[in-house]
Parts: sequence; C-alpha cells; structure tokens
Amino acid sequence: MKQYIKKDSPIFVVMLLLISIFAGTIFQSCDDDDDDNGMPEIQYIRITDPDKSDSLIVRAFLGNTIALVGSNLQNVVEIWFNDQPAKLNVNYITRRSIIVTIPNAIPEEVTNQITLVTRGGLEYKYDFQVVVPSPLLSSMLCEYVPDGEIAVIRGNYFIDDESAPLEVIFPGNIPGFVEEVSVTQVKVRVPEGTSSGPIAVRSIYGQSRSSFYFRDDRNIFLDFDHLFGAGWRPGNVRGDDPAGVSGNYLALTGAIADWDWLEDNLAMNLWGVSSPDHSAPLFDLMGNRLEDMVLKFEVNVVNPWAVGFMQLIFTRYDVANTNAYYSDESLGRALWRPWFTSGTPFQTDGWITVTIPMSEFRYSHNAEFNDLSLTYPDSFGGFTIFVWGPALDEEAGPADLFFAVDNIRVVPR
Repeated sequence: MKQYIKKDSPIFVVMLLLISIFAGTIFQSCDDDDDDNGMPEIQYIRITDPDKSDSLIVRAFLGNTIALVGSNLQNVVEIWFNDQPAKLNVNYITRRSIIVTIPNAIPEEVTNQITLVTRGGLEYKYDFQVVVPSPLLSSMLCEYVPDGEIAVIRGNYFIDDESAPLEVIFPGNIPGFVEEVSVTQVKVRVPEGTSSGPIAVRSIYGQSRSSFYFRDDRNIFLDFDHLFGAGWRPGNVRGDDPAGVSGNYLALTGAIADWDWLEDNLAMNLWGVSSPDHSAPLFDLMGNRLEDMVLKFEVNVVNPWAVGFMQLIFTRYDVANTNAYYSDESLGRALWRPWFTSGTPFQTDGWITVTIPMSEFRYSHNAEFNDLSLTYPDSFGGFTIFVWGPALDEEAGPADLFFAVDNIRVVPR
C-alpha cells in the first residue's frame, strides 16, 4: 500500500526546510565561485615578523619576505616585482593574504609596481618600491694579491651604472682600477701603495665596507718568513716555483695513495713548547667568542688533489715529541677536503684564501666522529698540518701532491 506525506504534516515541513538549506548552500557555493573569479586586490603590505605585524610598508629590499594582505588572492598564480617573477608557495596563499619573498635579481625595467596574475588571466597592479641594497662584500678569491695584479671580490649587488660607475677603494683610501663587473663579482687591479685593512665598494645604491681584511695581518702565527714551525717537522720552506703570495711559504709535497702515511714531506709541526717565537694561546679572540672566529690561510694546490684530507690540528702548548695525536679520535680537528665534498679532483689556478669556521674543528682524523670540540685557550698552544686519509679512488696508485701554504691566522668571521 502506498503511503503519502501530507503537506501539513511535520515531516513535510522538515523536508522543505532541508531542501531550502541545501539550495542555499549550492547558491552560496556559486557565489564563492564567482568570488574566486574576481579581481585580486592588495589593501596593504606588511613585514612577516609577528612582533611587527602592524608595521605597514611601501618599499622593501631585494630578498625580503613580505605579506600581501587584501582580497580575492587565492587564485593568484604569478607575482612580479618590476620585471622579476617571484617564486610562489601554495601553502602561503589564502583568500586574504600571500607571503612571498622579493626576488634577489636586480630589475632591468623599474616600474615600482607589483603585478598579480590570476589563473584566469586577470592582472592587478599595486605601487611598491623594491630597493636595491648597497654592495655586499662576502669574500675574496685571494686576500693576498700583489700591487698591480688582479684581485677578485665576491658578493652581490655590484652595479656598474653609466651615471655612477662602480668604485673599489683599498686600504689607505686608494682607488683600484675596475677591470670587470658582474652582479656577484668584481675584478679590480690592486693599486700601488695599498696596505692591510678592509676594502670599500661604492655603487649607485650606496657604499659598503668588507668585514674581511685585504692582506690580513691580524693574529698570524705562521708566515714562514718570521714565524716558523717547531718540533720534529717544522716544515719545508720555499720561496719560488711557484712564486709565493707574500714571501716564503710552507711546501707540502709527496706521492700517496689511500691512507698512505708520508709524514716527513706532508706534515708540519708547531709545538708551542718547542718554539721560542710562540706563546699560548697562539691567537687572541679580539673580544669575540671562539665560534665567531675563522681559521684562514692562503694555499696554492699545484697538482690535482684527490687523496688525503688536509688535517688541521690544534694542540695544547705542552704537546711535543709525539705524533700520537694525529690519530687521537678524541681530538677535534678540521678536515679541509674539497675533492671529497665535490667528488672530483681539486686544483687551484694560483693562490686562493681558504676560510674554515672554528666550529668546524669537530672531526676525528677519519671523520667517523663529528661532534668533538676544543676549549679556548687551553686547546690552542700548538698547531699541526698533516695530509692523510682516504682516496677518491681507493684502487688508484700514489698521486703526486703539492700544496703551498702561507699566512695561517685566526680572525673574526
């Protein structure tokens, strides 16, 4: 028997109510879809620091991360700052906001606008100024370069504008002749009469000074002209073939294969207690923390290198007449091993400056342990270099190595 629901029954009323709610939901969804296709709009821009979220901005530097706040932003698929596209992360895009990092690339065409592009092809523009920072000086290929030779400065924002050519000023306020400029590198001829100190670079966007020193003479404890090794193996000192970077240098030479031991030619000892020219500690912190210091030295890797780690070992002042510490797995040391990191033989084209943070003095000789540490000042009374370790090709025969090393120092990073 068929049963019918009467129009005035409670069940009929409930069903009508449910149908109405469902229909309203559908219409609301349609409204939402219509909103999704609407023109995006930026109402304001702020920085992303929660403590400064009420700080609204109208300009920001290259590389800054900012929050765009507005409406209909959920369908934005492209953001342009001047003529440079930004990388978008869908996890940081909502209807009301987008978090985005301004591209580091310097624009060729400056419009001082942000352009939003939606999935449907709509474009919205908003006035905003992207500021190019003053030059950033990160490092030099080699910090010791003779007068008249070419120095290479690395960093960012090196802009050589026709109306304001890039300038490089060496210590003594002496300008160098700029030979070649890219955004991340400057080649400059070192002027006559320059000395030790920071380098300044001036562009159309401002002037900056390096934190590193050109011809850094601070805290040098081995220069092989006046300060030498001491102990069983004070090191073989040479001055030419190849030419030195600043006088005489330490020559480490010899042929080794996987884990071969060639101490006489590939090691240098500075035992503090054996040296009349050194005291403990070998260097001063200059008001800094140990972790804010770096070991630096100049090196010329003459032959291709793909065997042995350059083990850089600090020891206590009273350590002498032994080489047992070479393989002491409790003694942290740094391992300079660029061939191991890259997986290819390493060779330099002349002299370079190597920088190793003091926090990297944490390895055992075979890198099995990497959580060791040293204590200032007790751990820094002596110093040893020893080239010893595995080979890139364990089956290869002995390879002829030649390292020229100079100006070993510890300075602020």
